[in-house]
Amino acid sequence: MIEFAREAYDDVVRHADAGGAEEVCGVLAGTRGDGDEPSVVARAHEAENVADAPAVRYRIDPEEQLELFEAIEADGREVVGFYHSHPTGPAHPSETDASRATWPGYSYVICALDGSPFVGSWRWRGDEAGFEQETVSVSSER
Repeated sequence: MIEFAREAYDDVVRHADAGGAEEVCGVLAGTRGDGDEPSVVARAHEAENVADAPAVRYRIDPEEQLELFEAIEADGREVVGFYHSHPTGPAHPSETDASRATWPGYSYVICALDGSPFVGSWRWRGDEAGFEQETVSVSSER
């Protein structure tokens, strides 16, 4: 399970919508849960999409990713995972998402915009099982 603070959830949806026909991406900060404990997202950090084909892929520059990780840790938070948008769907990880996932145990959040905004989350297992879908909830208290 992954729980978003209302502001962080709204930031992901707003960023996805602002990206138009191109995918947007970023890093999620908060507390990463293990096992039965949910991950809690307190903040979404936007990143520039430097993919060669941003209409169908996302890529965070490694230097920017490191800077975001350091800023998150300096703020006393953990990296929970990553988010990106699918402007025209699907509302689940694509084959490209699965082939490029490299952080086992971290959440990969997708905001699909083909209809009403849909925010889903999948935890990368790091093995042949691939992604495991997580329940997404939003809290106004965090």
